[in-house]
This record gives sequence, structure tokens and C-alpha cells, in this order.
Amino acid sequence: MSRYTASGLSFLLDGEEVPMAPGDTVLQAAHRVGRYIPHLCWHPGLPAHGSCRLCMVNFNGRPVSACTALAAPGAVVECQTPALQAERRTLLQMLFVEGNHFCPSCERSGNCLLQATAYQHEMAGPHFEEFYPGRPVDASHPDMLLDHNRCILCGLCVRASELLDGKSVFAIAGHGTRCHLVVDSPSGQLGDSALSVHDQAAGICPVGALMPKRVGFRDPIGQRRYDLHRVDEPHSQEAAPPADEETP
Repeated sequence: MSRYTASGLSFLLDGEEVPMAPGDTVLQAAHRVGRYIPHLCWHPGLPAHGSCRLCMVNFNGRPVSACTALAAPGAVVECQTPALQAERRTLLQMLFVEGNHFCPSCERSGNCLLQATAYQHEMAGPHFEEFYPGRPVDASHPDMLLDHNRCILCGLCVRASELLDGKSVFAIAGHGTRCHLVVDSPSGQLGDSALSVHDQAAGICPVGALMPKRVGFRDPIGQRRYDLHRVDEPHSQEAAPPADEETP
């Protein structure tokens, strides 16, 4: 028995009991038992960022982000309501039109969390007029490619580089429509940075913005993660839960 079930504490998520430990966020507890709450900027091995807002839930009737809201014994949490699903679909549509996401030609198609989440929410089209911004592609690194057109500013690479790799290669600069990912190097180019293809930050991007070179089509279309699994299947959003996270 894990310490989570031994605690005897739980809350209700869409009518089903979820065991929790003191200090858990709603998303942490739900993720531990394989319950799906949509998210893009959250990762079980990193502190919450609370920026994508896809994980918004009703917590005892109040809207909160599940990645930052602490779970409470006896709380009633609603996630899969028609209204919340519609709001998430609108957020996804805005993410798609804000960047340049051409899924059929993207190497990450089938392995992209944004694409899979859009399918999960039955997003049939962008709905809004696309911005089609002109953004650079940084191919200066010998092993990695940075395509700013696909970046959704989730901040996962920023946190992973700082907290897991101890390098702080990335940061987010600017405000509003000028907000963008920047690279800490003398030239501002990835090739002059301390990033290694073996860094945690190099493998954590949920979309096709930061990708290793020469392996893009290693997995044939039809055999990629979301070709084989739905995004709401347990632990299909990340490659693997962290080693120190207990399972019930």
C-alpha cells in the first residue's frame, strides 16, 4: 500500500474517488492514479507553471487550475463538463492560430501533445483567423533544432534546463504577442549555448519546437505514441512518470 492510499484521504473527480496525500495538487493526485486532466505546460517532474490553463477544473464550484490548486479531502472536482471542454477547445484553437502548426508536414505529428489534445477535444478547425507569424528556425546546434514557429511557450524546456540540467539555457522574454523563447548564449543561437542533446530539456518539448536532428522520422507514421494511444490513456502525456513518484 502506498502512502497515498494509506493516508485515507481522497476527493471526488467527476464522481470517482481519487486518493491523495497532504500537499498534493489536484493534477498530481489525478495523474498518479491515471486520471486524465488535460494539460500542456505541466510535467510530473517539474514545478507547476499554470500558464496553459487547459487543466482548469471546477473545485467545489470554483474554477481553478488543477496543476496549482491543492487537493482537499472531500472536495468535489469537475473536469469533463461540456462547458470546460468547450473552453479548452477554444484555448487550443487560439494556440494553433498564434503559431505556425502545420501538422501534416511536422516531424512531431503523431507524437505531439498539442495535436493529440486537439483531437481529444474534437477540434475540427482553427475557428479564428491564423496569424501566420514570421518566426526564425534556429538550426545552428549540431544535434538539436529550435523552431520558434511551433513553440507554445509552455516553459517546460525553461524549467527543465534550470532545475534538472542546471544550465538555464532557455528563458521566456517579452509580453503579449511579443512573448517568445530566448536562448542564453553569446549569439542568442542554440549552437552557441550549453545545451546537450542528452539534457532533460532537450527531450521535454510537448510539441515540435525543440527536436533532435536526424531522428525525425525514425518512428513511421502510424506507429507513433498518439497513433497507438489516446491522450487520455494513463501516462500517455509524458514519456514516463518520475522515478520517485509512487503508484498506488
